[in-house]
Amino acid sequence: MDRILVTGGAGFIGSNFVHHLLAQTAARVTVLDKLTYAASREALAGLPADRVSLVVGDVADPGVVEPLVAEHDAVVHFAAESHNDNSLADPSPFIHTNLIGTFTLLEAVRKAGTRLHHVSTDEVYGDLELDDPERFTESTAYNPSSPYSASKAGSDHLVRAWVRSFGVRATISNCSNNYGPWQHVEKFIPRQITNVLAGGRPKVYGAGLNVRDWIHAEDHSAAVWTILTRGRVGETYLVGADGERNNLEVVRTILRLLGRPEDDFDLVGDRAGHDLRYAIDSTKLRAELGWAPSYADFEAGLAATVEWYAAHEDWWAPHKADVERAYAAKGQ
Repeated sequence: MDRILVTGGAGFIGSNFVHHLLAQTAARVTVLDKLTYAASREALAGLPADRVSLVVGDVADPGVVEPLVAEHDAVVHFAAESHNDNSLADPSPFIHTNLIGTFTLLEAVRKAGTRLHHVSTDEVYGDLELDDPERFTESTAYNPSSPYSASKAGSDHLVRAWVRSFGVRATISNCSNNYGPWQHVEKFIPRQITNVLAGGRPKVYGAGLNVRDWIHAEDHSAAVWTILTRGRVGETYLVGADGERNNLEVVRTILRLLGRPEDDFDLVGDRAGHDLRYAIDSTKLRAELGWAPSYADFEAGLAATVEWYAAHEDWWAPHKADVERAYAAKGQ
């Protein structure tokens, strides 16, 4: 695979994958990104121009997508609208990008015969009870609970249908919550880190007991490359790093890493339809393809992330005030 097309490659997870490709392979990469508010040209700055190019365009536009797909050996599809709260305020961009965009890409790879990997989320499975010992597996029934997760569930079903109906060479991964460099400050971990760095206090939804299964974006990138190169066509692989933590634990760890008292946070109004717990069983990926996370210690990965945001205030600070105003308007 000498030429890789990465949709959404200027976003948080996509840009981390581009950096991973540059460091671990000799591939040439084309990024297709609409450059919405959550994308960042800075995340691709300084990468070698002879190996990385950026095309600004919409993944739902066949006139843009089809010629690009035809020129590449494989497509890795990260492009998505992904903020749950935004999907409650206006679901339409989620339907456009996550469903129409995936359909457009599937038609393009069908025509060109190009290998596709579709990146999805564990949120398609709904949530688990806090005291439930079970974790999501590849056979867990879909039960999405927001316009965002419903649109991603729909995109997964489209991929499976195109594999079965048209022989598209595709794989799917459903990953747990990512953290790491270049994540927009509207998201939970960077919001709490930057609150502290800006001299404020972290904000914890409700009672802070909701659980997420955290994975560093570098580990997610390595998993996606492993699936793209060694995964079985038509298969789904769940990606997780055994990083279950509730929101209180995450915030207290951030405060401790930044030298603040662990109770120096505020409880705020809960999110609408806030899922209780996500938990990933990644046994299939580990046993079949030999992948394992390098950031098995969540606190070590979080410490590296705190250091990154402390060193990149010029990137996140211009967006911080607007994000906090939007949350304050919702009592959060």
